[in-house]
Amino acid sequence: MSTHVTSSAVPPPGPAGPQGYPARLTARLDAPLSRWLWLVKWLLALPHHVVLFFLWAAVAGVSVVAFFAILFTGRYPRPLFDFTSGVLRWSWRVAYYAYGALGTDRYPPFTLADVPDYPAHWDVAYPEHLSRGLVLVKWWLLALPHYLILGFLVGGARLAWFSAGLIGLLTLFAGVALAFTGLYPRGLYDLLLGLNRWVLRVAAYAVLLTDAYPPFRLDQGGREPGTAA
Repeated sequence: MSTHVTSSAVPPPGPAGPQGYPARLTARLDAPLSRWLWLVKWLLALPHHVVLFFLWAAVAGVSVVAFFAILFTGRYPRPLFDFTSGVLRWSWRVAYYAYGALGTDRYPPFTLADVPDYPAHWDVAYPEHLSRGLVLVKWWLLALPHYLILGFLVGGARLAWFSAGLIGLLTLFAGVALAFTGLYPRGLYDLLLGLNRWVLRVAAYAVLLTDAYPPFRLDQGGREPGTAA
């Protein structure tokens, strides 16, 4: 019996359409996937987590600079914007490889830039103008309802590679399914992509990359809503 999963090509995200959210997450499910590699991805991804620890520390400082730049000029300095969005992109690739989705066995590249032939992509449209008033409240007060939801999705406790949140639990189910059947349940994959999409939309809003409020909506699957199949 074949252990392959169906893979559908998903192109790298382009500019957001009139009905799309500015932050766009896309991915394709690779085939075949190893039945057992997922058990050691916590170790294989460790170099990425070390680098990302320092990158996210830098994002904290960049966000402070961006906060005042937006407050006084209404613009997010483009080099800082590209850096912050690059860290989010890198984080998504690592999550997709490891315990945010287990959607590929291809090792993530060490780069902030988009890699067109990698199966996971994330991008956000650069805003020419951002609200000076919103920057004062959106990252803590306006985003608070989403933070409560993300606490459930992502969780706080972590043991080795397992996150206590819903995403970690569902990824564990996907790993068990791979181990016993060699197949990744498509419905579970689509759900995980929707949950990760929600997380990354809120992250983009919280680090001031966009003024577009994240929708309370679970857009499942590897494609953004409204894109051609």
